[in-house]
Amino acid sequence: MGLHSHTRSDRMARTAIATTALTWLLLAAGCASTPRPEPLAELGVYHVGAPDQLVVTILPDPIVTETVVVRPDGMITIQLIGDVQAARRTPNEIAGEIEERIGRYKRGARATVAVAKAESSAVTVLGEVRVPGRFALVKLTRVTEALGYVGGPTNFASVSGILVLRPSATGTVVQPVDFSAIRDGDMTTNFALQGGDIVYVPPTLLAKIGYVVLQILFPFQPIIGVGQATAGTFIAH
Repeated sequence: MGLHSHTRSDRMARTAIATTALTWLLLAAGCASTPRPEPLAELGVYHVGAPDQLVVTILPDPIVTETVVVRPDGMITIQLIGDVQAARRTPNEIAGEIEERIGRYKRGARATVAVAKAESSAVTVLGEVRVPGRFALVKLTRVTEALGYVGGPTNFASVSGILVLRPSATGTVVQPVDFSAIRDGDMTTNFALQGGDIVYVPPTLLAKIGYVVLQILFPFQPIIGVGQATAGTFIAH
């Protein structure tokens, strides 16, 4: 009786251990297959720059509405008050100065400033993409979205070498993009882009060799992709 009791207890203990181990394995597998979230974007206050287009509205009646473009010197011109510093300031800061200065001529003046076109906050996408170019950041945009805007990588693109180049006060910060990981659900390097960023998609080694051969064979004939690859080579170095 005692022997059977011990045998039953041993079987129950082994079963409990096996069940616990299986549970942990399933949990671990679930965690491993769960896509990692996208990196948090640093959503700061927008600072105006040239050549942003602004819409300035001044109340009360008669309502004054002006559409102005920030000049290269960072200024805009408003009726009655003249030039106002706009570059490197927020829309609210610009509105505050306009309101204060125009209050001398318009009792109870209230001003609002809206960004109609954020041309100064732009991203450039170069290299082996369908339509290389520059576009304004009008909303939160990540690397994959920027690539989508330009038609995506070409057949000659080395997606494992995609870079984000970000100018800073101390120089250019180069950040590699793990495109394979992004396709597998790991969004860690799917960075939120900022104004001034350059996304560079390099050509494959075979494409580089092909471009060099074509340039040797046809030195005076423009070759599709050569300009993109050359521009990217300068950026990468």
